[in-house]
Amino acid sequence: MIKFENVGLRYGVGPEVLSDLTFDIAPKSFQFLTGPSGAGKTSLLRLMLLALKPTRGLVKVFGKEASQIRRSQMPAIRRKVGVVFQDFRLLDHLTTYENVALPLLVRGKEEAQYRSDVTELLKWVGLGDRMHVLPPVLSGGEKQRAAIARALIDQPAVLLADEPTGNVDPPLARRLLRLFIELHRSGTSVVIATHDLVLMDQFDARRLVLNEGRLQIYG
Repeated sequence: MIKFENVGLRYGVGPEVLSDLTFDIAPKSFQFLTGPSGAGKTSLLRLMLLALKPTRGLVKVFGKEASQIRRSQMPAIRRKVGVVFQDFRLLDHLTTYENVALPLLVRGKEEAQYRSDVTELLKWVGLGDRMHVLPPVLSGGEKQRAAIARALIDQPAVLLADEPTGNVDPPLARRLLRLFIELHRSGTSVVIATHDLVLMDQFDARRLVLNEGRLQIYG
């Protein structure tokens, strides 16, 4: 689904922040992306999302080389990729339900087509009784689950999650991990960026370890 070959990334004229990355994200796979703060995890996720272009090397997403993807093709490709941002990015003037439904609304779907799906997904992430409240009323953990539900509502082929458990307590972190595992079992490829070793030890999965811009793969 995603393939990197000898990829390097630098910002401006500075040194490379990522160097010689070669790996792939296979269909229906699960992996953790880890490494110390500043190692480049978020930059790597942005390359996978095609929000950044590599300075050198080859990036392919769903069989298409990133440098050859036309602007008009980008929305269709990005719809296949769900993203959970570290800062949630919920819209405060929309209810939990409306935030989760937003990707479908942007695509032009009528509410009658997605109402039951959004409601069911919110119940699945434990927000069935918080559907009609605004984000400022939600706790940090509830906002995180709403962001996860929004990333899942369009049934992505790949889910990229940037520190999805960084703002919640350990019991909720375990619950969120179980949600990602269930998603993986349903056929979605999952990439979770985290520095939480305790969390990673709870599930036997491949680890992509970044250190000083270089990648090692375990498992």
